[in-house]
Amino acid sequence: MVAIEKFLPTARKRMCCIGSDAALLQAARLLESGHDMLLVCEADGRMIGVLTKTDAVRQIGICTGASCTAPVIEAMTSAVTTATPEGQLREVWEIMKARGFKNIPVVDPHGTPLGVLNARDVLQILWHDVQKEEELLFNYVMNVGYR
Repeated sequence: MVAIEKFLPTARKRMCCIGSDAALLQAARLLESGHDMLLVCEADGRMIGVLTKTDAVRQIGICTGASCTAPVIEAMTSAVTTATPEGQLREVWEIMKARGFKNIPVVDPHGTPLGVLNARDVLQILWHDVQKEEELLFNYVMNVGYR
């Protein structure tokens, strides 16, 4: 089993935080620059929600005039499924599959974001694990290295 903690360096690269008071248009620019999800954080660093491209498009689609400069807190999703460094990648993958998630934030016990797990990355790690197990089993059956 692979612990999420071992995968944090990769997860940190996908993390992009934005303040809860930032303008939605600022968030849209960040989302356009290649991020799938923004972690919405308070000034103390604690994550309070996420903003996806879908959230931004939905809010911008109904805004007019000054409401287009609304803060991201008005468009974000606050009920967020998260993972912890102590968790297992296989468990996170099951959650991603069941709920159709592309990304899941990793947070510490205080709610401070540590990274974002992406489904493609998680799947690659799990596939690598399966291949390694298969090789060990093959070597065992063929009596390779056990003389």
